[in-house]
Amino acid sequence: MNLKLFLVAATMTILSSAVNGQSKYVVKARQAYIQENYSDATELCGTAYSKMTRKGKQAKKMKGEMAFMAAESYRQTERFREANEWYDRAILLDYYDIVPEVYLYNAEMLVMMSSFDKAKENFSEYLKLVPNNERALAGIESCERNKEFVAEKTRHVVENQNTLNKKEFDMAPMFGDRKENKLYFSSSREGVTGKDKDPRTGELYMDLWISELDKKGNWTEPYLVVGEGINTEDNEGTVCFDARYKTMFFTRCPNVKKQNLGCDIWMSEAKGKNEWKEPTKLVLKTNDSISVGHPCTLDGKYLIFASDMPGGYGGRDLWYTTYDRKADTWTTPVNMGPEINTKGDELFPTFAINGDLYFASNGRPGMGGLDIYRATRVGEENKWENPTNVGAPINSTSNDYALIEKDARTGYFTSERKSVNGEYVPDIYKYTLPPNLFDLKVNVTELGNKQIKIEDVKVVVKGTDGSTWEGYTDDQGAVFWDKRPSEDPTFGDRYVNEEVSYKITISKEGYHEDKEGSKFTTEGLDYGQSFIIDMALLPKKPIRLPEVRYPLNQWTLLVDSTINSPDSLLFVYNLMQEYPGMILELSSHTDSRGSDKANQKLSENRAKACYIYLVQEKGVDPRRLVPVGKGESEPRTIWKKGEEYMATQPADMDGVETIVLTEAYINQFKRSNPNLFSMLHQLNRRTEGRVLSMDFDPATAPPADPKHMEYVKYP
Repeated sequence: MNLKLFLVAATMTILSSAVNGQSKYVVKARQAYIQENYSDATELCGTAYSKMTRKGKQAKKMKGEMAFMAAESYRQTERFREANEWYDRAILLDYYDIVPEVYLYNAEMLVMMSSFDKAKENFSEYLKLVPNNERALAGIESCERNKEFVAEKTRHVVENQNTLNKKEFDMAPMFGDRKENKLYFSSSREGVTGKDKDPRTGELYMDLWISELDKKGNWTEPYLVVGEGINTEDNEGTVCFDARYKTMFFTRCPNVKKQNLGCDIWMSEAKGKNEWKEPTKLVLKTNDSISVGHPCTLDGKYLIFASDMPGGYGGRDLWYTTYDRKADTWTTPVNMGPEINTKGDELFPTFAINGDLYFASNGRPGMGGLDIYRATRVGEENKWENPTNVGAPINSTSNDYALIEKDARTGYFTSERKSVNGEYVPDIYKYTLPPNLFDLKVNVTELGNKQIKIEDVKVVVKGTDGSTWEGYTDDQGAVFWDKRPSEDPTFGDRYVNEEVSYKITISKEGYHEDKEGSKFTTEGLDYGQSFIIDMALLPKKPIRLPEVRYPLNQWTLLVDSTINSPDSLLFVYNLMQEYPGMILELSSHTDSRGSDKANQKLSENRAKACYIYLVQEKGVDPRRLVPVGKGESEPRTIWKKGEEYMATQPADMDGVETIVLTEAYINQFKRSNPNLFSMLHQLNRRTEGRVLSMDFDPATAPPADPKHMEYVKYP
């Protein structure tokens, strides 16, 4: 506003002085610019500039002024490259000494042209003239964060709506019915009510149009909104509706020669199904030159809008007003405050489905020009906070604004990004968030030995959405699902879908059934994922537990530099936790040295030592454990390949010899290989587990034998 006042005063000076016969060009250029007839001003300012010399201080100043006004006029008509060229001319003429904003606006054009390094230089030059300016600081941050915005772009797919858009301006879409089958928008295409071109944009005056979805889900050829006095020879656009779609609010911007009139918000009531009554103007401003527009409402009683009225924070701010039913008036507008507004422009407010507020701003760090932000609603109040840039690809280095949601994954917005024909014009775009893609792989191994992968395990998956499917593991113990067969579309084209929880159960003959199974969920996930679920089956054979050692002829759990025997028993504890129905026999074995009677007692006490530790220290229900001493009666089975002895059965048995560690077998190494002799005896000294039942019920299980807590006399 201060710049406009400066130009008005300068015009009066020119009119009175008529410098060198150049005044008529300058006067015309200034008049067009001050009246915001930017389309005309681009040519008039350029002509005045070409007629002038730069010799002399006053002439240089005037030539710089024409260059600056030409740049501003090109900027206002979305011709950013031309604007940049004219800003450069103004800078070369040192016009920044008069209007420092020449650096600021040029930098913003450079951002929109993706020339970030040069833009940073110009923002910095502006800060030298206007220190700590918030808009320039935000601009520098935008340049620095551009790569970050691009790198972190969302998965949204953005498509130009070619069936809706023409080569002219098409902008500000809004749904016009509950079913969202009607799309209102403003356009300057052929067929509008007015026949003249808007001197501000060089386009025909905009009208409100409607397109409808056909049975195939395609938008039909748009037609003008029907209603007396809705579309006129002025600009109409940026429409919104109350919740019942019975009241319509829209913006009208008149253009009267030699008058600086701002935009207004008008309201109309529905007349039948597809027609609107004569509109009335909302009284929201105190001066005709003030602009109010871009209405946004949910209920028709609380209205957010954009305006340059006094008392704001920068260019155009977002304000709100409420309808006073008793007085039949709208209350004095209230600024939405610094949580929303900045030193730049805040425009095109709309509501998200959940009540959050979308709006466009060029006063915050963004990708360039106007970016779309989403502010979170605070409770049930009419208050919003923490505006967040929605990011690429919805936002671009060009102007992006007026976003509406259709559902959680789909919506429409306006963008002035470069079109296929190389032009920067407002078009309507659709965004779609593709479904997150999930796949599932289940690996099944033998419990306690992941090297043994189990083939032909039946794997059953059930979802909370009612879906169920099954498969069998391959020779690697794995089964994988991603896409469903095309002939089975009931639950979509993927096995694993969004917002569903799943349970997996596995079973195979010769193994204990896994009744608990495994669970996973996609609920709350906003990204795709490959689920890899490792599961295990208990074979119906003894379970080898991690090694537990004891001092010679003792049953104390050995802890030294080589082993921590209580830690080894954590395997049993975790096993009991994982399978709450398991009843386990703990059997201890000795080697063959010593008498049978002594070895039997020693093995019983060692089994009881494990039992007492798990019951007293770890809290395992004693009814789920049965300690048994086996003495030396059951030699261990091991496997040998070449010269290597293996305590665990290998998955590949090719060339592997199975060996039972009898006393006779071990004794053959007593003299020839004493180390091997000792090692094989050590392998026989072991504690094993054997599943007795998988049906433990704490309500019906009999009490544990108290003798399990008592050691027998040894030797």
